[in-house]
Amino acid sequence: MNEAGPIGVFDSGYGGLTVLKGLVKNLPKHDFLYLGDNARAPYGPRSFERIYEFTLEGVKHLFDQGCSLVVLACNTASAEALRTIQQKDLPYLGAHKRVLGVLRPTTESVLDYTQTKEIGILGTHGTIRSKSYLIEIKKFFPQIQVHQQACPMWVPLVENGELLGTGAAYFVEKEIQSLLQKGPSIDAIFLACTHYPLLYDLIRSKVPEHINIYGQAEMVGPKLATYLSRHPEMDIKCLKNSKVSFRTTDEPENFESHAQLFYGQTLHAQRVILDVKQS
Repeated sequence: MNEAGPIGVFDSGYGGLTVLKGLVKNLPKHDFLYLGDNARAPYGPRSFERIYEFTLEGVKHLFDQGCSLVVLACNTASAEALRTIQQKDLPYLGAHKRVLGVLRPTTESVLDYTQTKEIGILGTHGTIRSKSYLIEIKKFFPQIQVHQQACPMWVPLVENGELLGTGAAYFVEKEIQSLLQKGPSIDAIFLACTHYPLLYDLIRSKVPEHINIYGQAEMVGPKLATYLSRHPEMDIKCLKNSKVSFRTTDEPENFESHAQLFYGQTLHAQRVILDVKQS
């Protein structure tokens, strides 16, 4: 059978590093290979077709590197591409391989975080457009009312290091107020983008104290650990040398300088080239 390999983690850029950090915390013995498609980021404003093509290319690359399990740490990719890849492509790429996302671990837990049963979702245009959070939460908890708000300026603010300026304050308050106007009884807000935790303090300052704010890193890590304990046939395919490697489709120096903000420590990356037309 296939030899064991690292767990692949794919993201459109840097944001998935916040998820990776949570995965490493919960699975410290496992190996991980992170791939950021920084050269083609951001995914949020792109069409479904492009998001699907780019995500599939990233998944194929990670499979080629020996990963039998790939986690889409990007909300946009999870919302727009995951289902198609699982249903259309996995049967041909390998029945023994798996691709998971960050959306399901979040949606199946939301009832634990709300008393009013009215919640808010903040995400990129692509994530909100897909309505994936609405659909998934309705499956699990039809009694929960979900309000969504796209925040198209937040990712550029984070990636350009504009976390404390007046521009960030303006756009964060603008989207928060738009969300709260849709749902006056919201008592929990979920950050459905891996970039948004870096804006947490600013978001917190614009949200009433009685409303709790949740990121995904603390949810996805425990869920993956549970998944592997329930699926030992997948866990046995995962190397366990506590090794974490990083790859990017952009210049490694750019990736390394920005990635420290998301991952919290210095790292070294290798450049790879992905080309959808050749996949």
